[in-house]
Amino acid sequence: MRKLLLSTFICFSFLPTQAQLNQQDNGFNQMDPQGNVTRRGDRNQTDSLGSDKEIPKGLSVWTLDRRFGDRISAVPDTISHMFMNSIFTNGVRGEFNTTGNLGSPRENRIFIDRKSESRDFIFTNPYDFFITPVEDFRFTNTLSPFTKLTYNNCGDRTNGEDHFTAQFAVNAGKRIGAGFKFDYLYGRGYYSAQSTSHFNYTMYTSYLGDRYQAHLIATTNHQKIMENGGITSDMYITHPEAFNESYQTSEIPTMLERNWNRNDNQRIFFSQRYSLGFNRKVPMTPKEIEAKKFAMSSEKEEAVRKAKEKAVKDAQKAGLDVNENDVEVAKSFGGRPQDAKIGERTTRVDSTTTDSLSSSGRIQVSSKAFADSLIAASKKAAEDTSWLKNEYVPVTSFIHTLDFNNYTRIYQAYQTPQDYYLDTFKADEKYAPDSIFDKTRHWSLRNTFAISLLEGFNKWAKAGLKVFATHDLRHFTLPDSAGVSSWNENSLTVGGQLVKTQGRTLHYNVTGEFGVLGKNLGEIHVDGGVDLNFPLFKDTMTLAATGFYHHERPAFYYRHYQSRHFWWDDEDMPFIDHIHAQGILNYQKTRTRLRVAYDIIKNHTYFAAGYNTSDQGRLYNSLVVRQASGAINLITAEVAQDFAFGPLNWESVLTFQKSTNKEALPLPSINVYTNLYLRFKIAHVLKCDFGADARFFTKYDAPEYVPAIGSFAVQANDEKVQIGNYPMINVYANFHLQHTRFFIMMSHINAGQGTRDYFLAPHYPLNGRVLRMGLSWNFYN
Repeated sequence: MRKLLLSTFICFSFLPTQAQLNQQDNGFNQMDPQGNVTRRGDRNQTDSLGSDKEIPKGLSVWTLDRRFGDRISAVPDTISHMFMNSIFTNGVRGEFNTTGNLGSPRENRIFIDRKSESRDFIFTNPYDFFITPVEDFRFTNTLSPFTKLTYNNCGDRTNGEDHFTAQFAVNAGKRIGAGFKFDYLYGRGYYSAQSTSHFNYTMYTSYLGDRYQAHLIATTNHQKIMENGGITSDMYITHPEAFNESYQTSEIPTMLERNWNRNDNQRIFFSQRYSLGFNRKVPMTPKEIEAKKFAMSSEKEEAVRKAKEKAVKDAQKAGLDVNENDVEVAKSFGGRPQDAKIGERTTRVDSTTTDSLSSSGRIQVSSKAFADSLIAASKKAAEDTSWLKNEYVPVTSFIHTLDFNNYTRIYQAYQTPQDYYLDTFKADEKYAPDSIFDKTRHWSLRNTFAISLLEGFNKWAKAGLKVFATHDLRHFTLPDSAGVSSWNENSLTVGGQLVKTQGRTLHYNVTGEFGVLGKNLGEIHVDGGVDLNFPLFKDTMTLAATGFYHHERPAFYYRHYQSRHFWWDDEDMPFIDHIHAQGILNYQKTRTRLRVAYDIIKNHTYFAAGYNTSDQGRLYNSLVVRQASGAINLITAEVAQDFAFGPLNWESVLTFQKSTNKEALPLPSINVYTNLYLRFKIAHVLKCDFGADARFFTKYDAPEYVPAIGSFAVQANDEKVQIGNYPMINVYANFHLQHTRFFIMMSHINAGQGTRDYFLAPHYPLNGRVLRMGLSWNFYN
């Protein structure tokens, strides 16, 4: 790993060093569905180059709407606050259930925050922390090449964890941006047979012309997870005194060994649009003014350099033995032309002829081109006092997006305990009778065509309107007794969108999509949102509401699945109906955020897992797909409050959930995160956060992790295992020095204390007390 880091650093040291930026942000608050608010506006960034000038770094990032390719302003991942928690698979605030190790599968305990990036290939959903959806990917535009190296580590070569990420962004002119991301994660595991290894490589580029714009992402992902099925008895953690011997975590027996899940994914996403419109004069943004001033200063320096060269050549022609080091350029004053002084002689740049003035001992050298350039620069400086620019205003856009995905999943086991599975459906002759090789493949091709009438091209266009059509082609393969079964699904959907994003006060959007042909026939998706920003006591209050109605067919792998030990086939499953409504309040002055949501779900579809509970063997495992017979009602309320008393800061998030069907949708009633820390500076440059944070949730019948399907499933046994009612506490020191973030942390410092019920999934204990370190270094050059 150290060799890999060193090699990558050396490669980055020789990257090119020229780029430009032209990106705008509207200055208003923007809120995400979790209630987090970022203030959109101009953020000038500067960096000293060892001179008296500051060059704006100008790093600007945005995300992309997956359907239309609309750009959405975003914040670069360079913030030091909570950096120490960004390394955890269980989330920045510990809101996810996991199997314990770095890079292990996870599921959000806060139901309304669960994301399903792929309805079609459900096996990659538990790895949403590693596989970045298109709508979360950050494109870049930068004045100078930007590089970010991030590395965090704990443990040793036997049980440690390593996560290394390298990102690079560069521009070729102000219109073309490009970059790549390399992500490597390796968790050896503190418990037996639970190692993880993930690899991601992504290349991207964008072109931002006036009439034509395009974005391209090409990415490949690989996840390899060794499955141990959990420890054989929870008492190894909760009551270690019950055993005659003392066990290290790596010595605790587990249910499985030599079992693996592998996921491979390749994706190409391409979005393009051509716009028709007109040109108009508009004021420059502060970023653009700063960049233009820098460019003008550079042009002036170049003109002076050329004047020196000209003065030396003319002086040498006159018989003077001088070079450029002998030339001193004086500032122009009183409307006089600029002088280039050579020793005691002065070369005046003000005429088209060269005359020798012996009476004054001066040599007058001509340079009409330079004089003209000074006059032009003077005129331009006067004109630029208005700081106006030409802006192309698009009126109508023709949009096309292409999204191609290719997935492969393999569950492979060389050794399985006798009677571990209840059913056996297929014997694969390529392997021994006790081996498993379950392989499924899926690829999809989606094309969307849209016509957009854009908002803001005149004072009457208060909203934008889009109409679109999407065609999906999906292909699936599964093993069966005759070899391989395959399915092809075609669908055509049409819809429209009404959206208002400009202005400071009111923004709204509503999108409707309807399946008209093929497998998606009869599906309905209606999504909407509105936010209102208004001043209150010298700050901004933000109110927002979001909601949707989805009437959709269950995903393919809920309808069909074929493997050695799990098998189901039900093409005629009822459609799922899900109504969601959410209100959000955020007030920056008091640092208060409130979310309230209500969900109604009919025909909720889920996995249900069962096994023999007569002993600790957990044998005769089974898995089925179920649908809740009636509607499930879910209410969620969340309040987040931050306090600051001088250097003392206290941040807390409290979430309440209530489900009317805990058998089909089990959730903890209370989920808490709290963070208490001191914030101060050392020597006015080193920013320090010293503190401790804790996460806690109440006991509930948590979903089990099923290795053979690589997903979480509701417990179907009469006797259920509960987890929760255990606080997990970390202490940390988090630092930020110029372009560098780094931390040192002792995670789970309370391990071995209290009830010792530190499980984030049934039978999968959390790691014990672990010392962790991390570093992130940004380069602008």
